[in-house]
Amino acid sequence: MIISIGNDHAGPNYKSAIVDYLQSKGHEIINHGTDTFDSVDYPDFGHPVAYDVESKKAHFGIVICGSGNGIAMTVNKHQDIRAALCWTKEIAQLAREHNDANVISIPARFTSIEQAVDMVDTFLNTAFQGGRHERRVHKIACR
Repeated sequence: MIISIGNDHAGPNYKSAIVDYLQSKGHEIINHGTDTFDSVDYPDFGHPVAYDVESKKAHFGIVICGSGNGIAMTVNKHQDIRAALCWTKEIAQLAREHNDANVISIPARFTSIEQAVDMVDTFLNTAFQGGRHERRVHKIACR
């Protein structure tokens, strides 16, 4: 699987741990994140992830910022992106099962690295349930 990841200055260590984990599982990573703790603007790292997922260059996206909100808002501006702000693996599971989320947003200042890796693992290994949820998902985008 190809996964695009982007982060601001709140998440270099989160990105590193997630990338290491995903590569150990054989996934290919497209890295759009910063590797330093110097202040940067999260949209500069979120939009490229959204473009990768929209264009099918990547199967899923992972975005990380301090609260997870700003970068989630950024990627959700893209028509075909359904980014879910997750802080537990149960929410990550429901985001996939019920919302067919294709990007997970991680709040680095409110989760541990271990939690983040568990959430990503759950997110990527949970299938969309379809059924009644599919009708709802089709109503999300403004077209």
